[in-house]
Amino acid sequence: MSRSLMPGILAMAAIVVASNILVQFLFGDWLTWGAFTYPFAFLVTDLMNRLHGPERARKVVLAGFAVGVLCSLVGSQIQGEFGPLVSLRVAIGSGTAFLVAQLIDVAVFDRLRSGAWWRAPLVSSLVGGAIDTAIFFSIAFSASLSWIAPAVDVSWANEAVPLLGAGPLMPLWASLAVADFTVKLWISLIALVPFRLLIGRLRGARIEI
Repeated sequence: MSRSLMPGILAMAAIVVASNILVQFLFGDWLTWGAFTYPFAFLVTDLMNRLHGPERARKVVLAGFAVGVLCSLVGSQIQGEFGPLVSLRVAIGSGTAFLVAQLIDVAVFDRLRSGAWWRAPLVSSLVGGAIDTAIFFSIAFSASLSWIAPAVDVSWANEAVPLLGAGPLMPLWASLAVADFTVKLWISLIALVPFRLLIGRLRGARIEI
């Protein structure tokens, strides 16, 4: 594998590992600390796409996917208070969401790469983030998909509660999903700054924001 991909692979692996660890720790009622690290995976993918093209960006995504699978395997063997830290549904949802969302991010970015500098990373991250959130929370917690792993109890995630504590009654996992995507949206905007600066530095040019 090309040495030029190693920084991207290492960065992606670090984000995936950190997110798998931090997802075990709550931040308020609707989020975990992992929600704040995971969206930066889209920044890594977009940087690799801009610098090296879609094919190499996909290789970085596949490396991140492999690391995520390994993390899920390790987590499934660690017993927490309510069973394995990573249930089968969470493992399937996490892996599927990551791979599909990141590959779509690569495709959208490549389609928009010739436009304004901010359009490709922003739109691809938002589209990828929305798909990631929808796939993960649906597979991991939706009662309608309980056939994926009938032995996994997701009744707690389907308890009807006001959306984000103030909206209409919806399954708890819907509030978790909305809060998660909100974080992804804000980080997609914030990540435009390091994206612009890093592209300029890595290309050997000074770029003003």
